[in-house]
Amino acid sequence: MLGNVSVELLLQLKKDCLNQNVNIVEDAERINGVNDRVDDMTYMYEKTKTWNPFKGCGFDCVYCEKSFKAQAKRQKHNCIKCYNYEPHYHPERLKKIPKADLVFCCGNGDISFATFLQQGDILQAIGLKTNQTFLLQTKNPRCLRDWRIPSNVIVGTTIETNRDTKHISKAPSTDMRKFWLDKLNCRKAVTIEPILDFDLEILKQWIWEINPEIVWIGYDNHNCGLVEPELDKTKKLIKKLEKFTDVRLKTIREKMV
Repeated sequence: MLGNVSVELLLQLKKDCLNQNVNIVEDAERINGVNDRVDDMTYMYEKTKTWNPFKGCGFDCVYCEKSFKAQAKRQKHNCIKCYNYEPHYHPERLKKIPKADLVFCCGNGDISFATFLQQGDILQAIGLKTNQTFLLQTKNPRCLRDWRIPSNVIVGTTIETNRDTKHISKAPSTDMRKFWLDKLNCRKAVTIEPILDFDLEILKQWIWEINPEIVWIGYDNHNCGLVEPELDKTKKLIKKLEKFTDVRLKTIREKMV
């Protein structure tokens, strides 16, 4: 263990890194509020642009095949590693942070696959933009345990369910994601999307213990054949979470048979 490392200390450790291009996702629209209508939805990240100084992921979640990995196939003319969704660093993007209220950092990858020095470079760049808020989402929040997270960063993780997920992903189990996010001394968020069948009281308790600023909830949009909860069960979870955190919906619908 290295202890909590500041980005200033990283300046003494910097090394040469690989190169890449800039990829910015358009602003997402927002529909406020949560209610019980099946066809209600909001976009996951409102007034947001994605900034990708690091791209790619090796967790091979089945639902990413039709989303992030499919989007990556548009990048062959720019970067073959982007095209293959291979984890890699784009240091030339560090000074090309888009202007937005909320910047989704490494939104097309997982920063847990970045080296320690690469993570430090990214956090250093973020720390200089004190007038912006950054969402840094990872399915392995343990990778950030040795950093002092800047106050303008919200660290998030995906917790699709409290149950086993090894049949759909190589990522750490959701209980380990919860454990390490809970340990971090920073602002937090949770994404329950795509939502999988869950145990109501256990999942509610997990989220309460994490104490996130925001929870996003949504069903699968890509017909991945996931084991989904009944809509009424999801509504009950939403109502419980609304009592102590800001719940924002993506796609809310009846489960697929």
